Amino acid sequence: MIVAGFGFRVGTRIESLRSALLAASADEAVDALATLTDKAPGLAPLAAALRLPLIAIDPAALEGIMTRTRSPASLSARGVGSVAEAVALAAAGPDARLLGARHVSPDRRATCALARGASQ
Repeated sequence: MIVAGFGFRVGTRIESLRSALLAASADEAVDALATLTDKAPGLAPLAAALRLPLIAIDPAALEGIMTRTRSPASLSARGVGSVAEAVALAAAGPDARLLGARHVSPDRRATCALARGASQ
């Protein structure tokens, strides 16, 4: 299973989320979208448009997850180097691995990273 994890600012538009996803996914088929529980309502329109399940991750589940990216803003706000990378890993399950670093939308309001679950 390949999960696209998202981090984004409040009020981010679906176009920004879609742009970050397209940059991150390239040729990969995504099976689910994921973000933090408090951000899930903002990602729900994209999940519905793509007909993909939305996985909401409790922020406490990110504790101890190591990410490729070390964003000072993300570290300060959420305690992880990249929310997108961390939620992708958490949602993809134990032994998941990132398929690359996060991608940032052109307007810098959304980030997206892909993780593959151990079952693939």
